[in-house]
Amino acid sequence: MNRKYRQTPPRRHPDSGVTLIEMMVVLVIIGIVAALIVPNVIGRPDQARADVAKTDMGTIRNSLELYRLDARSYPTTAQGLKALIEKPTESPVPGTWAEGGYLSNMPMDPWGKPYLYQSPADGAPYVLTSFGADGVAGGDGVNADISTIKTGG
Repeated sequence: MNRKYRQTPPRRHPDSGVTLIEMMVVLVIIGIVAALIVPNVIGRPDQARADVAKTDMGTIRNSLELYRLDARSYPTTAQGLKALIEKPTESPVPGTWAEGGYLSNMPMDPWGKPYLYQSPADGAPYVLTSFGADGVAGGDGVNADISTIKTGG
């Protein structure tokens, strides 16, 4: 008796890699995911910079409060934020000043410009401002000013 054997296609070796179809499926999935995510991420750098400026201002505010606890007053406008890094030499010189300072370096806003510090300021102990992307007072959107005003004593 002569049996006919069915020929089976050759089996792939386990180390043989991926087929073109498998590669195409992966690329389509990556394309779909990118189409869903990319529009949500584009346009956010400006918002991220504004958020960084607000966070920086919080850190500077905390440093100013520590300075005030030691010196019994905030640095003057003339002393500026530099008073948080090195002990002021102009009046009023703080009697107590933290060794090593209150900040490690001069703070710059996310657009590479220094924060504007004014003390006293229009009935407030101080105002801290970043002029936004354009570096000019006023503006809308990414050019809008970001300020924090210390209220009270």
